[in-house]
Amino acid sequence: MRAAVVRATSGSFEIVDLRDPRPGPGEILVRIAACGVCHTDLHVRDGSVTFPFPAVLGHEVSGAVEAVGAGVEHISAGQSVVGAFIMPCGTCPMCTSGREELCEPFFAHNRLNGTLYDGTTRLFDSHGNPVWMYSMAGLAEYAVMPALAAAPIPSGGHLRDSAILGCAFLTAYGALAHVGGLRPGSSVAVVGAGGVGLSTVAVARALGADQIVAVDLADDRLRTAEHLGATAVVNAAAVDPVEAVREITGSGAELVIEAIGRPDTFRQSTEMVADGGRCVMVGLAPVGRTADVEITRLVRRKIQVCGSFGGRPRQDLAHLGQLVADGLLDPGALISRRFPLEEADLAYRLLSEGKIVGRALIEVQADA
Repeated sequence: MRAAVVRATSGSFEIVDLRDPRPGPGEILVRIAACGVCHTDLHVRDGSVTFPFPAVLGHEVSGAVEAVGAGVEHISAGQSVVGAFIMPCGTCPMCTSGREELCEPFFAHNRLNGTLYDGTTRLFDSHGNPVWMYSMAGLAEYAVMPALAAAPIPSGGHLRDSAILGCAFLTAYGALAHVGGLRPGSSVAVVGAGGVGLSTVAVARALGADQIVAVDLADDRLRTAEHLGATAVVNAAAVDPVEAVREITGSGAELVIEAIGRPDTFRQSTEMVADGGRCVMVGLAPVGRTADVEITRLVRRKIQVCGSFGGRPRQDLAHLGQLVADGLLDPGALISRRFPLEEADLAYRLLSEGKIVGRALIEVQADA
């Protein structure tokens, strides 16, 4: 099969032939229709996130199930599915307590070593040498993933466009619903209108937020935020974002989602939230990076600051699918560029240069 392989830190995405993978027990083999282009893949390639090479990246996918391994009962060959970047094992203490976004084997095996949970990869080059997997290694014609990381695409859902439900929208849903406790009628500020931030705007609208204020430095991203449901936008290059958000919302947003991971926006988020409100930090930063928070305001105004990573695939993908089926959420509205697998390196270069608004999509199978 064809796959986009990164051979070393800061290397290019090279299209090479790998051996066709096979699913093991509890796993499924998916013929990939599309894979989202996410900044996290850049962090892995550039070494900001430690990971072994050579590797196949790509971690939000959709496609058709080609085969199922032993013990898989809830998914059948022939079904169209979306795959989540967090791949729960289903048996560790975190998974059994309903916190599968913190699945211990996922972080210990996949994120550190590029393997699935038996400690081995499913990918090999033509000489039999291992190629490591970031999540399901979606930048390929076929991918193996734990069956618990996949969910059927809802009736009416677009096969390719549904790919971005598995990372961008899953992350937004986890931050808003699980950590943020979003209630219908609430006010929300989203700091950063990249792929995850714009997904957060769309999901907040679908979940019934009344006011949704998007904050960014780029007018084209803010226009997209308005298209996706933002009721107001703030260009932080032109005005003080804290003052602007507090003026728009009256006394600050009840819920603030920080989707950048910078020290300055981290602090700004804690200052634009309403008294008694909650800040949910989603943006990733280099390991060791810290941010300041005004302690007295945090204590006296009872500000909550929480971290959120991803979502819970076994329940959240179904909820997102229902929002799509009900016409409340359209993944395709976030997609601004589409590339064939052969142009994966171009897609990620444009992403690194800030030339992708929303989400780009690698369309792997021409006939999907």
